[in-house]
Amino acid sequence: MKTILLPVEPHDLMPSAMQSAWLLAGRFGATVEGVALRPSLVDFVVPDPMGALVVQPPPLDEQQTSARARQSFEGFAAGKTAAGGSAPCTFHWRGWPSIDDATLGSLGRLFDCTVIGRPGSGRNDPRMTSLETALFESGRPILVAPPITPKSLGTSALIHWNASTETARLIAFAMPLLKMANSVHVLSVDGAMSPGPTAGQLLDFLAAHGVKATESVARLGGKGAGEVILDAAREKGCDLLVKGAYTQSRLKQMIFGGATNHILAAADLPVIMAH
Repeated sequence: MKTILLPVEPHDLMPSAMQSAWLLAGRFGATVEGVALRPSLVDFVVPDPMGALVVQPPPLDEQQTSARARQSFEGFAAGKTAAGGSAPCTFHWRGWPSIDDATLGSLGRLFDCTVIGRPGSGRNDPRMTSLETALFESGRPILVAPPITPKSLGTSALIHWNASTETARLIAFAMPLLKMANSVHVLSVDGAMSPGPTAGQLLDFLAAHGVKATESVARLGGKGAGEVILDAAREKGCDLLVKGAYTQSRLKQMIFGGATNHILAAADLPVIMAH
């Protein structure tokens, strides 16, 4: 991994996203490229007994948006450069103008990974639309930064293996990280598997690539698969979760719930995902 895309906008998880990008890039001596992400300009609809009152958002000053994002990015970069440390990498600002979510997805095709803050429902949270566009449109993996700024990334990795195409694709993307990890754990959740190769066969594949991993099986025990996966990551002291995204359809997960939805709502460690 040599190129990391970091969309910058004023939300509460931006420090964690910047730190996650720095930690990831530092493992490979990579470049973190910052770009200003334009705020969502959705109309505000106010309920009214006689109908919906639509309030247009204030006009966007793109130059000011980009300038603030650049100041935030370069301030972080300057602090890391001055402090030195064990994660050497290069910072580069892409420049004006700012981009929207749709452009983020297509731009991500030119990078090894895009770093996104874990989405939330509050005004100061990262948007789910940003994450989904990067996930589905870039064709590359995304790294989801947790709410609490991580201190390490990728030293101990948990792979959630459900035998799906999405997970197999992600493991290929994440192989450089897995090769550098001190420990790699493969977790299967009983009752949440797709038809396909077993976890034992995955261990053989990883070993052929120089990755020594351990295998474990977890049972739901009345919990959802996402909760079981996060519990296992905490118990093993992992600082990276490798998780294929939306192996069930998004619509099905919206209606019935699913592991991806739970992890995007509750993960407290960095999560690398691909679809």
